[in-house]
Amino acid sequence: MPIEIDETTKNAPLKRPASTNLDTTMSPSPYWSKSEDVLLHDLGSQAKGLSPQEAISRLKSYGPNTVVAMTHMNALHILVRQFLNPLVLILIFAATVSSLVGEMHDAIIISLIVLASCLLGFSQEYGATKALEALKKSISLSATVVRGGIESLVPVSTVVPGDIVKLVAGSLVPADGMILSSRDLNVSEAALTGETFPVGKMAGVCPPDAPIATRTNCVFTGTSVRSGTATVIVVNTGTRTEYATIAGAIARQIPETDFSRGIRRFGYLMTRIMLVIVITVFVANLLLHRPLIDSLLFSLALAVGLTPELLPVIISMTLARGAHAMAAGGVIIRRLDAIENLGSMNLLCTDKTGTLTEGIIKLDDSVDIGGMHSQQVHLLAFLNASLQAGLKNPLDDAILASGETNADLKGFVKKDEIPYDFMRKRLSVIVDEVGQGTMMVCKGAVANILSVCTSVRTGNAVEPLDDRSRADIDARYRKWGEDGIRAIAIATRRFAQDEGAYDVDDECELCLEGFLLFLDPPKAGIKNALAGLRHRGIGIKIISGDNRYIVKHLADTIGLKTKQVLTGAELVSMSSDALFARAPKTDLFVEIDPNQKELIIKALRRSGHVVGYMGDGINDAPALHEADVGISVDGAVDVAREAADLVLFQQDLNVLIRGVDDGRRTFANTMKYISIATSANFGNMISMAIASLFLPFLPLLAKQILLNNLLADIPAMAIATDRVDRQQVQRPRRWDIRSIQRFMIFFGPVSSLFDFATFGFLLFVVHVSTNQFRTAWFVESLITQLATMLIVRTTMTAWKDKPGPLLLWSTAVIILIALVLPYIPMAASIFDFTPLPAPLMGGLIAISAIYAAALELVKRFYFRPR
Repeated sequence: MPIEIDETTKNAPLKRPASTNLDTTMSPSPYWSKSEDVLLHDLGSQAKGLSPQEAISRLKSYGPNTVVAMTHMNALHILVRQFLNPLVLILIFAATVSSLVGEMHDAIIISLIVLASCLLGFSQEYGATKALEALKKSISLSATVVRGGIESLVPVSTVVPGDIVKLVAGSLVPADGMILSSRDLNVSEAALTGETFPVGKMAGVCPPDAPIATRTNCVFTGTSVRSGTATVIVVNTGTRTEYATIAGAIARQIPETDFSRGIRRFGYLMTRIMLVIVITVFVANLLLHRPLIDSLLFSLALAVGLTPELLPVIISMTLARGAHAMAAGGVIIRRLDAIENLGSMNLLCTDKTGTLTEGIIKLDDSVDIGGMHSQQVHLLAFLNASLQAGLKNPLDDAILASGETNADLKGFVKKDEIPYDFMRKRLSVIVDEVGQGTMMVCKGAVANILSVCTSVRTGNAVEPLDDRSRADIDARYRKWGEDGIRAIAIATRRFAQDEGAYDVDDECELCLEGFLLFLDPPKAGIKNALAGLRHRGIGIKIISGDNRYIVKHLADTIGLKTKQVLTGAELVSMSSDALFARAPKTDLFVEIDPNQKELIIKALRRSGHVVGYMGDGINDAPALHEADVGISVDGAVDVAREAADLVLFQQDLNVLIRGVDDGRRTFANTMKYISIATSANFGNMISMAIASLFLPFLPLLAKQILLNNLLADIPAMAIATDRVDRQQVQRPRRWDIRSIQRFMIFFGPVSSLFDFATFGFLLFVVHVSTNQFRTAWFVESLITQLATMLIVRTTMTAWKDKPGPLLLWSTAVIILIALVLPYIPMAASIFDFTPLPAPLMGGLIAISAIYAAALELVKRFYFRPR
């Protein structure tokens, strides 16, 4: 179906089905094989962009520029997922078996319990999902578009086909489109093609059959600009992009985190235990000539009762609550698993600017080669900073804020620009100076500028850059660094005639004019913040591109270790094994190239550390992605924020410390639920399994076990809101399956011991009937599970460390329900309960109280200092 374009105006609305790709509907040839004029015509756009009204109209037609199908989890998906839980499927199987053999009463009860459990889980997980989506919207990305000839910043979701988009270094490409013009454009397409190195892009026409990797005139959603600038016309957005097509065909593989790995291993542990118990009990009951269906249902109910089936819901609730708490403290979570990793983090790697320093860089002076103030050097710096159109940075802002010299710029006209990139570490602008011809003004790192200089300016004379001059410059540069002053070099080159177009090859035979000296003092309170991190067991390493002297000066000033220093030049000659051995012992990584940051993070992770990396620049993206916890800030470039796991509203370590504490509380509550549920369930289910082998009847019916488990899970959900012991946030914690096993094996038998005491009381003291035994055991089992929850939740004395209000009151309500349930006629009829005599109920309460006191004593022994 062709696009209908009103020929009376170039900005007419495009009429087409929302699911149709533009490149296949406009004409037989794909968009990358068309000329600029043809594509602008086909899209009903123009060089000055769409009108604002047309953009709004197209947004209604095309829909938002988001990959909705890949990222949105709707209510139906979450609800269905509750029923696909393996333990729920076991219950559905049990209900089906019951109905097939005529036990419709049991089938209905089991089905109602399954439904109640799934709806409870759905309500909590859906709420957590909606809350997380709301948090993510607060850090939505933006794009620079030209509409009606005016550049403006708009949300990426509002970009539409026909929009003219401006890209600079650090931009994430918001949509698929064709390049109209570019300058030294290099794009990282690893997310789309797997290509490791940035790909050069430029305007032009590609063959119609060109695959994605060879479409050098196109940019695509999901990629990022590494260097250079470009103007692009948008062709496809949202689910019509190449990224959406590929990601829809093969699910994106996210590396397994330490948190996910722990859950998987815990699942394996519980599966092994469950299979052993279920098969043993089922076979034993058959050998004792118990009814087949009753034995099967009892065994399946034991499996469900043994396993904390609401663990996924508890994890979702706990992490979502943690995300809310962190958002209130200025930390936005982009990936929930990062909360646990943040709590486990024991090593933080960071750049210095803005994190350890104020980040408000001030130009202290502009000096010539001899270190004397020079107005000419300041003018050249102002020219370079004010005329460059690429990536903005704090150094340029400091130069522009240092003084008003606009009157001096009237004699200069910009001719061209060679944008900054992180390999050259230079930026050049070419200007025509009235009466003086064409001049290049190059600004950049001292070593990188010196590498292309052949002369220096001394006063009004130009002299060769010889070894003596280099030695003098190096000594002065080192002294500045030791005094905490950052130096940037300025150089020029005169051209005999205007060459028209310039590139990096023209950055040669330059004349060194002087230096710009910047100050960036340590951030106020940084010593206390670093002490707070150390107190929490987190080490600090600086990874910086700055020279060794200035980084060491800063580290000494703020109290960081500086004994072991590794430079980028040394790292180049090191093997991965050598870096693996050296990295953990190194305090400062200095003069580091962007690509080396990722190698350092990888080596530190390989050595067993849980590594956080804090960065906000283009060159930080690979390291942010490699780290266990990628940390960026709200003002970072798009590619850095997208690569990060969490985003700070302020570039402040105190904000991060609050996030670490919240992460550790979240992890502590998750592990609290697992430990409590497995120990209490393990003890009770083992007791029932053993009792079933010696009693002439099943100790509990399957429906009674399931009801017991459901009621116990209701207050368990409130663990997400529980208080956490102070010592649990003081050190990093990680998943420890052996610790869970020890906890389960240590506390489970305590529960079983009192279970057997209860059996003896019921059988040999009060001589109960079968229904009385089951009712009494149901009540005692539920009360002791809840008592375990209140006592084992803290390492302190239970009555001194009060639980959260929601946990306390929900537990009290369920205990009350357990006590009155046998006396409610309808409940007694449905679940085969019988009212218990007052002396019998009093005995159960007394046994439960003794159990609680014994559990408190055992807990003190278990948590004793070792």
